[in-house]
Amino acid sequence: MDIYYTDRFVLPLPPGHRFPMRKYELLRERVEASLVPPHALLVPAAATDEALQRVHTPAYVRRVTTGAMTDAERRRIGFPWSPEMVERSRRSVGATIAAAGAALRDGIAVNLAGGTHHAFADRGEGFCVFNDVAVAARIVQRAAPARIAIVDCDVHQGNGTAAIFAGDASVFTFSVHGEANFPFRKERSDLDIALPDGAGDPVFLDAVERGVTAALATRPDLGFYLSGADPWEGDRLGRLSVTKSALARRDRLVLESFRTAGVPVVVVMGGGYPARVEDAVDIHYATVCAAAALAALPRAASTSL
Repeated sequence: MDIYYTDRFVLPLPPGHRFPMRKYELLRERVEASLVPPHALLVPAAATDEALQRVHTPAYVRRVTTGAMTDAERRRIGFPWSPEMVERSRRSVGATIAAAGAALRDGIAVNLAGGTHHAFADRGEGFCVFNDVAVAARIVQRAAPARIAIVDCDVHQGNGTAAIFAGDASVFTFSVHGEANFPFRKERSDLDIALPDGAGDPVFLDAVERGVTAALATRPDLGFYLSGADPWEGDRLGRLSVTKSALARRDRLVLESFRTAGVPVVVVMGGGYPARVEDAVDIHYATVCAAAALAALPRAASTSL
């Protein structure tokens, strides 16, 4: 199973910034130490302008690349502009593009970052500059006609993804998220399941199962799974009261369902904002372990493009 990482590309943040940049390095180190040898971890190429413009407007890509973003645009994203921010964002998208190709070949692949689902075609927001899953989906569809299913289990609605693929029958978007959580203006996915604060394990897992069933009913050629560590009960931004054990069951439910259906799947990490960054690393690591366990099994019959 190919695993892509981008933590060597660090965007500089001011002291006290709440984005957990360090979790990516800690996750990669744990995967190296306990799951796969270092040579099995791959550094992706940066996404090109041509690739990004499969989804994002040329004007937006140019503003990000050159630093010509307005103050309002930077505030909406939540990052100060820097050349390192641009490189990090391109590499994160590149990792999901590369993982999509690997998943089509091998059945499953992982990006140890990604899941930047709040980025729209013409703007970013919520710590998301470019929409990695949307760009990777369009790159796959450029090569051959393909039906795509996106299963988004991050606690925040994938609003950018929903808007990008609105009205596109070739891409099914599912988001299970906190009803009262960011973004406060939701977009319309093909299937949204909005949960109340304190929903808990059974309600959350039932919603995930319903969404995966609906996604697979579209008979996709490729799936993208945005796992997310932030539904966890200890997450500062989550509020859904989901335990770590339930999040591990979620991972197995999603990935085993795709494998049983013979659908290749790309796994990306999504958000996680606990007081202790190690808790987010625990949850993301469990997701990677679930993917690795399936990758070690004989591959089920899958759709070939």
